[in-house]
Amino acid sequence: MLSHYLEGASKDLQTLIGLTRKDIEDIKAARHTPMFERIETKEHVLVAFESKKRLIDAHIAKLVEKSPGREMSELLTEEERKGLDALRERLEELQELNRRYARFVIAVGEFYNTLYEEVLPVEKDGYTGRNAKLAALLEVRA
Repeated sequence: MLSHYLEGASKDLQTLIGLTRKDIEDIKAARHTPMFERIETKEHVLVAFESKKRLIDAHIAKLVEKSPGREMSELLTEEERKGLDALRERLEELQELNRRYARFVIAVGEFYNTLYEEVLPVEKDGYTGRNAKLAALLEVRA
């Protein structure tokens, strides 16, 4: 049963990895609509992964409870150990992709904020850091 959960969780992570790679390519090409359309899919896959992870945790906890004092490697079959290793590798890969994606998101956000401030001037309101828009959006000079 544990092998089944591990395989399912690994497939979910692989799906998230693929979707994140698409997001990175889309943000590079300024295609924001497809990224927003994938959000719901990513959320569903993430919920499915978390559910499988809870099942994996519960199964491992039962194994440890039945055989206290034994090493984890003694409790798991070779297939289960390989499944855990594969899951760890996919988690690390997803973590690295998310770091890359976050760098792009931050850069794009900074660009849009700077552009916004250039088009619509703002002034800082004292030490609070709140932005107060100038009274007139456009100024006419004669």
